[in-house]
Amino acid sequence: MPQKIPVLSVTDIPRFDRHFFGGEHVISRIGGGAIGGKASGLAFADTVLQKNLPGGSYQGITVSIPRFVVIGTDVFDAFLERNDLGEVAQSDTSDDRIGMAFQRAEFPAEFAGDLRGLVSTVHAPLAVRSSSMLEDAMYEPFAGVYGTKMIPNNQPDTDTRYRKLIDAIKFVYASTFFRGAKSYLSITRQGTAQEKMAVIIQEVVGLRHRDRFYPNVSGVGRSYNFYPVGHAQPEEGVVDLALGLGKTIVDGGRVWTYSPAFPQAGPPFTTGEMLSNTQTDFWAVNMGKPPTFDPMKETEYLIKADIKDAESDDSIRLAASTYQPQNDRIVMGTGADGPRILNFGPLLQLHEVPFNDLVTMLLQSCQQALDVPVEIEFAVTTDRTSEGYSVRFGFLQVRPMVVSSATVDITDDELEGDRSLLASERTMGNGVVDNLTDIIYVKPDLFGKEHTRTVAAEIDELSKRISDDSRGYVLIGFGRWGSSDPWLGIPVDWGSIGGARVIVEATLPDMDVELSQGSHFFHNITSLQIPYLCVRHSNRFKIDWLWLESQPIVAETKFVRHVRLAAPLTVKIDGRGRKGVILR
Repeated sequence: MPQKIPVLSVTDIPRFDRHFFGGEHVISRIGGGAIGGKASGLAFADTVLQKNLPGGSYQGITVSIPRFVVIGTDVFDAFLERNDLGEVAQSDTSDDRIGMAFQRAEFPAEFAGDLRGLVSTVHAPLAVRSSSMLEDAMYEPFAGVYGTKMIPNNQPDTDTRYRKLIDAIKFVYASTFFRGAKSYLSITRQGTAQEKMAVIIQEVVGLRHRDRFYPNVSGVGRSYNFYPVGHAQPEEGVVDLALGLGKTIVDGGRVWTYSPAFPQAGPPFTTGEMLSNTQTDFWAVNMGKPPTFDPMKETEYLIKADIKDAESDDSIRLAASTYQPQNDRIVMGTGADGPRILNFGPLLQLHEVPFNDLVTMLLQSCQQALDVPVEIEFAVTTDRTSEGYSVRFGFLQVRPMVVSSATVDITDDELEGDRSLLASERTMGNGVVDNLTDIIYVKPDLFGKEHTRTVAAEIDELSKRISDDSRGYVLIGFGRWGSSDPWLGIPVDWGSIGGARVIVEATLPDMDVELSQGSHFFHNITSLQIPYLCVRHSNRFKIDWLWLESQPIVAETKFVRHVRLAAPLTVKIDGRGRKGVILR
């Protein structure tokens, strides 16, 4: 039987001794109660490392869980109760009002000493991460639903560093009750009254480059690949890589995707397409001039920089290759003149660092330990030395994936017949859905990249009406759902589209991007077992837009339409054959 990650009790974690980097334990805790799913996942990852890499090293790469302290759920309960925050937290008021109420509240004084002790000796950036009781559960995922805040923690005085840390903790607490989280909880048949929040305070893996702090590589690996290309097989997995903080990946930005079985084979782009389909900017912690005070902004202490800045930081030697337009070819490394392409060629192909071997080993070890496919997150620093590279691999998370084993047969007549509303040979999920009569779709004749933020707001409006009626629906749109980059897709959050029971991503000639790879997107829809279909405009299967436009309209905005059918659709996904169809 597949195993879930064991959720540890607070008594399994040693108390914080106020010595963060110099303490005896990599994992420690403040307060009582529970430590939540994310902290349990980190503790499990640490167990995997101790079993498979007892010396903390893999062929010269230092491998570890970045040190962290978890604040137990008892502190969360005390914070809410003593400040009488229950009414505003459960209300329908705006996120800003809820957030500011939490920021004005007093943090439980008996835990202040431990937190002041932490920042008194630590001057490096810290990530303040949610670790709720429901987060990262196998069938009730909450990846990306709650807040995370990174702080530079480099102010000269302890008082300021302490205040910034407390502000970040309060932000994560407040995010438990933001609109998107409440909507998502209702979808998973949970309620905010049952949710409890632990908080992780963890060192950020990275190096400082002037006013920027970031890792050379961030990554997400999955031991099962829903989108294999070329000779790759689903069971051989897939890895997404990005320069800088992992926010680029989890928000659905441009990343480099490859199969660990074929590290030299990249995405199916032509040489020229590499320039427009690979990463051009990156996220870093701002170590310079303090930003405008905005405790409600998740990216308050983050900055986005250009890859030219990274090159001046000398941080892309193992990540970049060079495009030579005169002969339309890509040369590995940065020794030649020309535009840089972040294809991680030197890291994956030169074998100076056994990076891919390490990722493969960790995916296999975690999958073996849980007996289900897994998803892992990591961050890597590569610091040049006289003898080569000093490499640190920070193991940031492991969570189980869901891959259905049901057998679904789809015939060619179904894929191409008159009953097909749309079909795809790139799908996620496995099974049959036959009870949906509602469709929300973006109008193809009016859609444009410049309108994606407006489209997101309109979808939020229409989907809320259906969710209020407890009706599921098919959602059809263009580009990447949930992308933080509005030029790559529609920047909705999970609270806006969580009522969808089937999700379709399509392309148009002017929105022709590689579709979703963001880890939070993947984890949530696979764990909720939501069928997903990718329909590219250039492929043989098309969407029958004329039929959709002829259906009865329930509601309509400028860019989005909600229709309701007289009879339910049949959605069939064959996970093994990687194909799917929606039949009317």
